Amino acid sequence: MTVFYLIGLIFFCWLLIKATSIVTGSLERLSRLLHLGQFAITSLLLAFATSIPELVVGVTAALEGRPSLSLGVVLGSNIANLSLVVGAAAILGGTLSVAGQWSKMDIFSVFLSGALPLILLMDGVLGRSDGLILLLVYVMYNYGVLKQKPADLSRPAGRFKLTILDHSGLPTTRTDKLLAWLFFGVALLIFSADMIVKIAVSLAQNLNVPVLVVGMFLIAIGATLPELSIEARAIRQHKAGIVLGNLTGSIVVNSTLILSIVSLIAPIRLGAGKESYLLAAAVFGLMFLLFWYFVRSKMKLERWEGLILVVAYFIFAILEWNK
Repeated sequence: MTVFYLIGLIFFCWLLIKATSIVTGSLERLSRLLHLGQFAITSLLLAFATSIPELVVGVTAALEGRPSLSLGVVLGSNIANLSLVVGAAAILGGTLSVAGQWSKMDIFSVFLSGALPLILLMDGVLGRSDGLILLLVYVMYNYGVLKQKPADLSRPAGRFKLTILDHSGLPTTRTDKLLAWLFFGVALLIFSADMIVKIAVSLAQNLNVPVLVVGMFLIAIGATLPELSIEARAIRQHKAGIVLGNLTGSIVVNSTLILSIVSLIAPIRLGAGKESYLLAAAVFGLMFLLFWYFVRSKMKLERWEGLILVVAYFIFAILEWNK
């Protein structure tokens, strides 16, 4: 029975990523067709593109009374982004140069955004007031980015992202067809997310592990596939800014916006998954420090360092599953 659950989870994660491609591709074409401009495409669409799977699964889990699943997905995605995703991208794509791309303020902002929900969860509950704090931090972060780096909005990174995400062959001539694809994509997102939540709960019961752990690994890895695709291709094309922007943006969106929405719908309580959460929280901090040490020492991430990050992720996975 466990094998069937795993197959179903893999299939619906794939379906979720495909639905994300349809939605982002439709929105991009609609933006152009309606002459909304590059600012609208960049600020409204691309900031969320690679985090749509985590967002939809999180909201669905909260509505179905399983908000801890969303916490697992967010924690797992953040850890995977800092180790498995960027490490695999470096292995596949080559050396990642970060000279001049990150400032100390960028690092501090991203680490604070990733650590803040972990700090707020020290009492065991991420309530609605905590959700409002996270939402405020998300708004402030984006305000700071738009205020300090307005030139970034004109860079071609957005088009690059959508080119990778969009494999759906959407029509480009008529608004009604685009709207039809958009509604189809949204419906597919909702359906696949609902199935993922249901299968995750059944799988957790079958394996006798907290649902948080299932979200932290099985769902989180599937949800980070867009980031892996983007970063591997960006490294091969020597576009470090895209890799770093996608990495930092995903962590900020996951830790602030997604968890704020989920906790506003249904407060997140640690419950039976507290030990798994504490280990994951410590690993997030260690992974961030390890990644920053590698890129800070020579201002680049080499293949062998990417391999160390990937191995570190699997060590974390083994420790979690064998507790």
